[in-house]
Amino acid sequence: MLNREGQNALVIGYGNPGRLDDGLGPAFAERVQTLELPGVTVESDYQLNVEDAAEVARYALVLFADASKNCVEPFEITPLKACQSGPGFSSHSISAENLLGLTEALFKVTPRAYMLAVRGYVFDDFGEGLSPQALANLDAAVDYAFRLLS
Repeated sequence: MLNREGQNALVIGYGNPGRLDDGLGPAFAERVQTLELPGVTVESDYQLNVEDAAEVARYALVLFADASKNCVEPFEITPLKACQSGPGFSSHSISAENLLGLTEALFKVTPRAYMLAVRGYVFDDFGEGLSPQALANLDAAVDYAFRLLS
């Protein structure tokens, strides 16, 4: 299922680059963008928003990328299912599962979706940059995404 522009995959990296390893999601998106993969659109933000449902509805595959404090190293990828209720929804932010549920409810489409959780280590300080271990995990996640999205 290709969208009007012929693109079939969306990568959304999210997190706060000003909180060290919490910036893994945006760093992942930036790296994937440099790969210039055909048919792949890349977005980045601090958090998922309800407005993202319209964009998500345009794609057959959506890969969400975020930092994790406790996933296995170097990263975990898990399929996501749409959830139309439950925790993780407010007027300003929304969980990936709730975003998929909103997309389904509003646009009557449910793209295949995965969460790519990249293991991070340093979250409690302010500052930009990733820890050396997080950078190594990011490299592994980008290599995996290249194979997945190519």
